[in-house]
Parts: sequence; structure tokens; C-alpha cells
Amino acid sequence: MECNCIKEWKFADPKIDAGLLEPTFEKYVGVEGSLIAVLQKAQDLYGYLPVDLLAYISHRTGIKPSKVIGVVTFYTQFRMNPIGKHLILICQGTACHVNGSADVEAAIRGHIGVNEGEISEDGLFTYNNVACLGCCSLAPAIMIGDKVYGNLTREKTVSILEEIKNKEASE
Repeated sequence: MECNCIKEWKFADPKIDAGLLEPTFEKYVGVEGSLIAVLQKAQDLYGYLPVDLLAYISHRTGIKPSKVIGVVTFYTQFRMNPIGKHLILICQGTACHVNGSADVEAAIRGHIGVNEGEISEDGLFTYNNVACLGCCSLAPAIMIGDKVYGNLTREKTVSILEEIKNKEASE
């Protein structure tokens, strides 16, 4: 059953095609506790979860908007703003903090030229601070994509960013 509301719903971001999410709604219709799965699929499709998309998900699932937004803001896996091609997670846990995570963050901020949550001018990077990556023996550490980099210094951090940038330029 296709929802006619797709044609009527207007999104601020023209790249959001609600029709892409229809198979997910059909899969989870009436399934208790499926909100996180729907949100994960939406973020996979669109890269982030803007407020108007969350309102649409609320409308299609029948879940109150406050609950949808509450779930999105509670779990760090969800983001409500677009990000660069590579998301850098900087561990700020105790071990990383005492071993120089502030220097790592300063190196990243200085090298990509943005503050936390912003997208670098070339569209490649966004960084976010996280409470813990769970790799304390590698402190200070960052994660880019699914790869963890540890025992970082300012120089090593910049080298990693340059390596990613050069790889992107050659593709």
C-alpha cells in the first residue's frame, strides 16, 4: 500500500526523496519497537535526520514527534545535521583526555579549518567529540569510518588526515 502523503510532503532539503523510505515503512508497519531500525535506514539513505524528515517519520509510523526526536537526541549514532564524507570521532574519555585528546582535537580543528559538527570546505571532514571509543589502551584515539587510530600526536593526526585527503584526490 502506497502512501499518498509522499507527494504532499515538502522537505527543506531537496535531496530527500521520501519514496526511498517506503519499503522500510512497509517492512516495519505494526512492528513494536521498530523506530530505531526506521531511523537507522533513514540516516543511511539521506546521511542525516533533519527535523522535517523526523516529522514525516512520526506521521508515517504514528509515533509521537516528541518520542521520535527524543530517540534521535538520546542515541549518539543519530545526527540531525549533514556531515562531511568522513566523520571523525574524537575520544574524550578519561584515558584519552589525560593522554592528549585536546591536542588531537586542536590538530584536527586547525587542519580541516572547522569547529565540531561543521563540514570542512572541501566537504571531506566533520568531527565530533565522543565520550568513549572503548580503546583506552590506544589513548588518545580517534575513529574515522570503521577504523580506529591510536597513540596519536598532533603530527600523526595531521598525517592521517592528509593520507585520507590524498586518497580522495586520486580517486
